[in-house]
Amino acid sequence: MALELLCDVVQRCVSVAMFYCTFTMCQPNSGRFILVSFKSIVRCMGWNLLGPLVQILLKKEDGNLPHCHAILSHLLEVCNPKELLVGLLEQVEEADTGSIAETVTLLLKPLQTVLLRLGMKKASSVGMALSTLLSQVARLPVPVTKEQEEDDVFGLCHCCTDLLQFVNPFVEEIKEVVKDNNRISKDNELRVELLKFCMKSLSKPLLEVELKDPDTLLKSPLRDFATEILIILSSIGESLPDLLSRNVLKRREVPGFLEEEVRYPKESLACLSHLLFVDHIAVDIFPAVLSPIFVLQCNMEYIELLLSRTEESRLQKGLELYEKSLIRVEDNSLPVDLLELKTFFSVPQNLVKVMTLCPDQTLRTKGLKVFQLSIDKFNTEAKYKFFKGMLKTSHHAGVEGYIIKNIKNQIDFSLKPCNGNDWFLGKHLLPLLRLVLCLPHGPETDLLQNLDRIMESLNLLRYMLIRDKEWENETGIWTELYKIEDNYLKPLRTGLNMSKAHYEAELKSAKENKKISSKDSKASVCTVTVDNEKLPNMTPEMQIQVLQSAVFTFDLIEGVLARIEEIIETKERPLS
Repeated sequence: MALELLCDVVQRCVSVAMFYCTFTMCQPNSGRFILVSFKSIVRCMGWNLLGPLVQILLKKEDGNLPHCHAILSHLLEVCNPKELLVGLLEQVEEADTGSIAETVTLLLKPLQTVLLRLGMKKASSVGMALSTLLSQVARLPVPVTKEQEEDDVFGLCHCCTDLLQFVNPFVEEIKEVVKDNNRISKDNELRVELLKFCMKSLSKPLLEVELKDPDTLLKSPLRDFATEILIILSSIGESLPDLLSRNVLKRREVPGFLEEEVRYPKESLACLSHLLFVDHIAVDIFPAVLSPIFVLQCNMEYIELLLSRTEESRLQKGLELYEKSLIRVEDNSLPVDLLELKTFFSVPQNLVKVMTLCPDQTLRTKGLKVFQLSIDKFNTEAKYKFFKGMLKTSHHAGVEGYIIKNIKNQIDFSLKPCNGNDWFLGKHLLPLLRLVLCLPHGPETDLLQNLDRIMESLNLLRYMLIRDKEWENETGIWTELYKIEDNYLKPLRTGLNMSKAHYEAELKSAKENKKISSKDSKASVCTVTVDNEKLPNMTPEMQIQVLQSAVFTFDLIEGVLARIEEIIETKERPLS
């Protein structure tokens, strides 16, 4: 194959040479003119040789390499740089999946040479080259393990390292402008193209990469690439704190021909924030003067973006960024005003989806941990309003049960000496308790589906009746008790009796059916429907086990409910 390609190159050269010879015979006395024409034809037609040359160079056959490198070097010197640029980028774009890394690393130096020949009018060409290169590099698989990055099995690390060398002359050019003028215009075209390169690099591949800690991998090309991207941003006049706070400060008046959302994509800024606060990249050029609450507020939009995605890599980074942003904040310090911001409502909703829907157990556990951490950071009033909001919007019994457990902890804390407050005692607590101590559909509520919520509600009520003495009534529970009995306890008792009777009847029927089916030679199966969804076919033994589990659950609810009813009955019984 290499021989065929080389023959193609030679054939093109022969065609040009034959033209020269014919022209010489016709014009024997015009040698100088012919020499000039020869150079002109090579300058105009030589870029056609790029395709075959690149294919031969990719084969890396020792016999062909010196000649092909010499031809390529000559073409880079004499051919039209714009035509060479188009030809080289065509080779990058046409690279198949298996040769992307080799093609990119092979052509970066020639591309750099061509672009530098364009002089002061190279900005748009630099942008076109960087966009093409990054689009191809983004197709390369990302190394996951330490060993994959060390061995660079996919070629991504080598490409990223070479890309930094490729852009270095253009970055240095901008730095010289800054040095000479103490500043640079935001509309400088080369600066804009370098900014786009950095933003695109942050989006892909860096947002896809899980950077290794220096203790795990001492020399990490991808970590070095991330560091250099942030350094380049700083070098071309982009303040990292300003980039981080762009969405919070509403800087919409950005001069130039690019819209702000295009110039500063939110996904790229999310990666930038993760690099700064989770991976601790370039911390030496990021001033530590921003308050933790302001940093959290800045990061919430990026956390919202990451947690709204379904890819596990995005969810992981969203959880990490949220956790690191929260850790820096003092407990009980976030003011209630923050709950008026959209992101402080949407992020918990996205977090609930991670905790309840994500197929990865590790991420679900991490989500719950971060969820509790976020609760701990709110002050008392903010906790109160956050709990009310979550009870109204979560629509998930497990999450509601977890919120009710937190409410119980806050009431317990408030009842201790010197901890009294207006939100988890007295008049403000009662509206919250009405949200807790209720059945969504009265006696017809599905008790199994709402088990977590019901059990936590009953435990909270029992705790309050025991802990808060009737004559003290700090929580106001004794004033509200008659309403709780009518609106919650009695409907719950009715629903519990109906559900238990139904399932006990089903259990009895299932046992009788099992006795009948055991006489048949064929094993029978049955279908069970839960929450309008059919479960896989079940044998009678499995059906009996499910029904027994349901009856046992009802016994648990009844045990706690009976203790509460006993407390109330004791309080209401007149003294003899």
